[in-house]
Amino acid sequence: MGIAEGLKRGTIEIILLSLLSQKDMYGYDICREIEEKSNGLYVVTEGSLYPVLYRMLEKGYITDRSEKVGKRRTRVYYHIEQSGIDYLEEIKNEYFSLHNGIKLILDSSAEDSEQ
Repeated sequence: MGIAEGLKRGTIEIILLSLLSQKDMYGYDICREIEEKSNGLYVVTEGSLYPVLYRMLEKGYITDRSEKVGKRRTRVYYHIEQSGIDYLEEIKNEYFSLHNGIKLILDSSAEDSEQ
């Protein structure tokens, strides 16, 4: 697994819950939104998206509903639940705390190498 894939694996839940806190979405729409909002820097395939969605469904963070589109197609929309909103706040706090700690370390390493 590459570096980017490892970082994505650690951040995908916060990304998904953040998007779903804005509106209900279906799989392809989620992938497109992630790529668009990240200016193409964060790309998720539907194949890697669904296992995460299914895990979050099992945990009760999100729910799903099917909607008929046209005569034969059905789309599954995902909706964030209150437990997902609570979890999103929790992981955002953890993420920003960890991010700030990493930044402090990287900044101090850069200063040390300049001296």
